[in-house]
Amino acid sequence: MKNTLLSFAIGLSAGLFGGLIGVGGGIIMIPLMVHILKLSQHQAHGTSLMALVFTGFGGALIYGLHGQISYLAAGLLALTAIPTARAGARYANVLSGWKLRKIFGGFLIACALILAAKPYLPAGGGPHPVYVNILVFAAAGLATGFLSGLMGVGGGMIMIPAMVLFAGFGQHVAQGTALAVMIPVGLTGAFAHSQMGNVVKRHLPGLLCGIFLGSILGGNLANLIPDAPLRVTFIIATAFLGIRYLRTRATAART
Repeated sequence: MKNTLLSFAIGLSAGLFGGLIGVGGGIIMIPLMVHILKLSQHQAHGTSLMALVFTGFGGALIYGLHGQISYLAAGLLALTAIPTARAGARYANVLSGWKLRKIFGGFLIACALILAAKPYLPAGGGPHPVYVNILVFAAAGLATGFLSGLMGVGGGMIMIPAMVLFAGFGQHVAQGTALAVMIPVGLTGAFAHSQMGNVVKRHLPGLLCGIFLGSILGGNLANLIPDAPLRVTFIIATAFLGIRYLRTRATAART
């Protein structure tokens, strides 16, 4: 019961934040699962990715009801992301735990920098030529899939800036589209991690319930309140964790 409640609290936090800013929430879940649930780094990445499928579903449901998803863009992004998601998961599995922690630390710092720059992103410059958008979606999808499988995250940190900066999308449509893409891409990467024994199924019921509720609440709140105070707090915490992960010492064990 205690583990279920802890898993629920972790999932709720990740879902709430993910719904607010249109990312999966894996950058919250993974450190919490490692430090609170005592999962290995590989297990945290695989379990996070399985849970993020429901973040995408819950958040995309709300954004979709508000008409804030481009289904064409979501389809094109998913088409290129699905093959590389499996490749990213396989690459994560061959890395030692300490190397994966260091890579994840660098990823956290990159996320903090992207979140810090988010208020200064343009709001979208209108429609672009079709071929430009196709190229943007293809490139973003390839990177998103690999990153998702490797880091156990949804990939919104790549997709959202790409759609806003290079495809002329508004912020809310970019967030809703990114959440929709997380469903097929997350399933692909999670299945690969599951085959390698990196998904801890006993924590999934609590995580999934928390994520689903949190993502629905976050998706609704995103249309009502500014996310600046939450974002600033999260940037500080993410940068702090990233530095700690980067200072991980090399060990021979796969932990």
